[in-house]
Amino acid sequence: MPERRTPAGKILGLIGRNVDYSYSPFIHNTAAEMLRLPFYYTIFNIAAEELVPTALEGARALGIAGFNVTIPYKRTVVACMDELSPEAVATGAVNTIVNRNGRLEGHNTDIAGVSDPLLRYIDDIKRKPAGIFGNGGAAMAAVEALRRFLEPSDIRMFVRDRVRGKKLETRLNAGNPGVPVSVHSTDDFTALGECSLVINATPVGTLGVTAGFDNCILPEGTGAIHGGQVVFDMVYNPKDTPLLNMARKNGAVTVPGIEMLLAQAAKSFALWTGNAMPLQHVRKYLLELLESGETER
Repeated sequence: MPERRTPAGKILGLIGRNVDYSYSPFIHNTAAEMLRLPFYYTIFNIAAEELVPTALEGARALGIAGFNVTIPYKRTVVACMDELSPEAVATGAVNTIVNRNGRLEGHNTDIAGVSDPLLRYIDDIKRKPAGIFGNGGAAMAAVEALRRFLEPSDIRMFVRDRVRGKKLETRLNAGNPGVPVSVHSTDDFTALGECSLVINATPVGTLGVTAGFDNCILPEGTGAIHGGQVVFDMVYNPKDTPLLNMARKNGAVTVPGIEMLLAQAAKSFALWTGNAMPLQHVRKYLLELLESGETER
């Protein structure tokens, strides 16, 4: 593993709420050290949504080079951007900010984060139903990734708030009727069981998050998760989430959230530095960290 140097040079960071668990500093600082680039990545916890615009103005004034953005601020920061990439416009969410000489550019690399790990399974996904838990910024990235690169027959979104979900369904189908979107309750296990791909785009399953069902998005014994499916959990801490453990036990193919974390990080790193992340080496070091049980980021 590259030797850590004293923080110096251009500052990058992660904007979120209570995100000290994140492995993003380890990923980006490892890559910067390997390439000997003058970037240092840290965490910026912002306690409340109303503080986000002020924080970004301060970052602009201080010349901070860029940010990743995570829950719950991916949509909040959109209004603060001077410019949005086509991907950010399509999803209505920003997960990467580039400060280019005082102008804040909003990007969405979550689309690549979803599509890159799933492309190897395209034959299992194409022209078959796909299901997504959630309706936030990460879920919108998943919808866009599926439509652009994986071509399912239809997309089924499993949400708690059906009223909000129906409004979203109308908007998404107006924007791209070629791959229809339907909204279902989270206990519509029949519709879920018909999906060849199941994506958890919620934080349920994250270490320390309590949401019932022993912190799993689904209860045991529904039959909705089974062999012949690909199950992708965006949660990356822990690496083996309750949903992935259930999917493995039931014979499904599993894709851990660490793959999305790395794929979107590589795109963000290239936007900030102009350099390709040494992805295979960073993956190796990250897996070593996870297997060691260390908490140092």
